[in-house]
Amino acid sequence: MKRKYLAKDKLYALKKDFPSEMDFDDTLEKPTLIILKQQVFVEIMHTLKIRYKFDMLSNITAVDYDDHFEVVYDLANRTNNEELMVKIALAKTDPNIPTLTKLWPEADFQEREQYDLMGINFLGHPNLQRILLPDDFIGHPLQKSYKQVEKGGISEK
Repeated sequence: MKRKYLAKDKLYALKKDFPSEMDFDDTLEKPTLIILKQQVFVEIMHTLKIRYKFDMLSNITAVDYDDHFEVVYDLANRTNNEELMVKIALAKTDPNIPTLTKLWPEADFQEREQYDLMGINFLGHPNLQRILLPDDFIGHPLQKSYKQVEKGGISEK
């Protein structure tokens, strides 16, 4: 099945509901919604799930830029075969964002992975603990600032 992306008219309609809280980049092949204000993050994501029928959270990843982190969500509407990418920037000094596990249960292990590897804290997550690395691993190895402490990142203390 050929991929489709959320139509621009729907993006414009969503922008009317959140005029100063979000923007979008439609110059890319996959339209990208950019959430500018974290206070409305869950509300916008809820709107995407309920009104626009994005019933699947297919991927969560994070990017470490020089001055901030960016969390990237890939959503899918399986009925209409539509996709949308959503991005939100987080300060490196406060890499916290609300969990989406109540909206999409599949966010559970994906948020844990981003916590484990990037150090993103998903507030309200029911089980936010390491998922890939040992519990005593020091740091978050996909952060640019990560320095390997000891072999394998495990402290011998």
